[in-house]
Amino acid sequence: MNNLIAMNKELKQQFQTSFGKQLEKFRVLQGLSYRQLAQRCDLDHSVISKIEKGEVNIQIGTVLELAKGLKAHPKELFDFKFDLDE
Repeated sequence: MNNLIAMNKELKQQFQTSFGKQLEKFRVLQGLSYRQLAQRCDLDHSVISKIEKGEVNIQIGTVLELAKGLKAHPKELFDFKFDLDE
């Protein structure tokens, strides 16, 4: 049972990291700094940095704010490869 919990925690961490990399890709492609993206969203620039590093588990409202700030549809932020069977 503990092994399953550890595997689930690792899977969640990998998903957060993958999401963060996708967010970073969008931000960099648009030539935005953390602060510039933060000004477009209702978020602090330090939070954006933590999201990109996969350090925080965000809420769905935060996804919406990021999508608005990046002028992207929210589903685009989830358009990355991720293996659920790992």
